[in-house]
Amino acid sequence: MSVNVQKRVDGPGSEEYADQAWELKERIRGEEGVLKQRRRFFADAYRRSKTHLLFLEEDLIAFASARRDGYILFLAVAPEARGEGLGKRLVAEVANDHGSVSCHARTTNEEALSFYKHIGFEVEREITSYYEDGGNAYYLRLGEKSGLREKFSDLLRR
Repeated sequence: MSVNVQKRVDGPGSEEYADQAWELKERIRGEEGVLKQRRRFFADAYRRSKTHLLFLEEDLIAFASARRDGYILFLAVAPEARGEGLGKRLVAEVANDHGSVSCHARTTNEEALSFYKHIGFEVEREITSYYEDGGNAYYLRLGEKSGLREKFSDLLRR
């Protein structure tokens, strides 16, 4: 699949693909009960971040929005496109821009936690009642400034 996948970018202040990203996020929320952000929060965060988007023809199949400090606000891969390395590719895009990469994930989202741990993220701490609905989160970090590129080089060779 990845041969036909095209990468596009919405930089801070750009919202060219925001509606498509929202629709993918909402589809995943509806099917899996994760990515439960409100529209206003999503739109504000998207507008302030750099978003890497992956398209199969004209269909958005994955995206990652990251703040200027390398914190991943949103990472979404369409269920039918999982297992193709797209999530790893998006994290690599963020890692290319930053000295470290971090994010939060629900403590109950085993699929996301397994993915993050598989590519080298480590749990730094648990935060109780992090989410609006009272759900707990783990704060995860991929690497420190000196070793992130080496960690990712190793990961991409696997």
